[in-house]
Amino acid sequence: MTGIGELLSMARTDAAEWDRGGLPDDIVGAAARAGLLGADRPRERGGQGLDPHELGEIAARVGTVCTSLRSLLTVGGMVSAAVDRWGTAAQRADWVPRLASGELLAGLAATEARAGTELAGVETVFEDTGHEMRVSGRKLWVSFGAVADVLLVLGRADGGLQAALVATDQPHVTVEPVVDQLGMRGARLAHITFDRARVPREQLLAPAGFGLSHVVGTALDHGRYTVAWGCVGMARTCLHDAAVHAARRTQGGIRLAEHEKIRATLGRARVQVEAAQALCERAARYRATADPAAIMATVAAKYAAAEAAADVSAHAVQVLGAAGCAPDSRVGRFFRDAKVMQIIEGSRDVAELHLGDQLLTEVAQEKGVES
Repeated sequence: MTGIGELLSMARTDAAEWDRGGLPDDIVGAAARAGLLGADRPRERGGQGLDPHELGEIAARVGTVCTSLRSLLTVGGMVSAAVDRWGTAAQRADWVPRLASGELLAGLAATEARAGTELAGVETVFEDTGHEMRVSGRKLWVSFGAVADVLLVLGRADGGLQAALVATDQPHVTVEPVVDQLGMRGARLAHITFDRARVPREQLLAPAGFGLSHVVGTALDHGRYTVAWGCVGMARTCLHDAAVHAARRTQGGIRLAEHEKIRATLGRARVQVEAAQALCERAARYRATADPAAIMATVAAKYAAAEAAADVSAHAVQVLGAAGCAPDSRVGRFFRDAKVMQIIEGSRDVAELHLGDQLLTEVAQEKGVES
């Protein structure tokens, strides 16, 4: 992927600044030129044609340097994947190349004040005016919503939940940038209000009733997968920085690494990181063969990787002490980002329920009893 090395080099130098001021427009453009947007879309539709494992490795590499940059990869991939799978032939031909090239920057507008984890409760409404649709509602925490050209919006229509592509360059869309949130501070988050915003019929994705289960469901599954690999990258960086500091730092004439508790902490962290990566690789194998087990394997990978990133970054901050709390500390930045990763794309409590339900279903099938 031409340009990815240069992009990562810039991120290593400037990620702390991006965390304070947001991912700059020129970096968004550089990410598009490097092939990060729609990286796994087919080459004939402007993508890089990466397979699941290659996509995961790229997400992990980007995750080692900047969560907000990895979020750009995730969001672009989510919307492109949804359009590519559930759009008509005309929609795929029109939208996917423009999303993959960065001609259009996309965001996913699903979360609402009363519909966070449970997206079936969205209150945004699509109104049929006879010749077009109009959408009204308020969406929260839209990654890159402050700069997106088009949003994949989930709302209610007469036939059920509907998904549609909505242009932001119209007076019926109000964008409120979000700043100083806990983590992902460079991801240009925004709250978006739609006041009867225009939606041409050709921008509706799939029939009403399929908006969440199919269109947004595909986007979220794709998001969980790249988030999982990105978290592995984050955790690896935090583990590396903690180990280097422990090996070099001396207090009272004794290196930190000579303390048994420090070595044990690093050992547990290493196991967490390697276990999370193993689950990500398992998810990649299932996704490569379109195995139905891929969805739950991805949930498990995201859960384990987010937990690893949160735990390892917390231990790394503790090992680094004041150095981990410095304004430009990447471990400190990842500590904040990792907490957000436990929440987005399916909170850990919901993931635990899904994984528990799956286990009970499997046991019931083995025993030949009702689940």
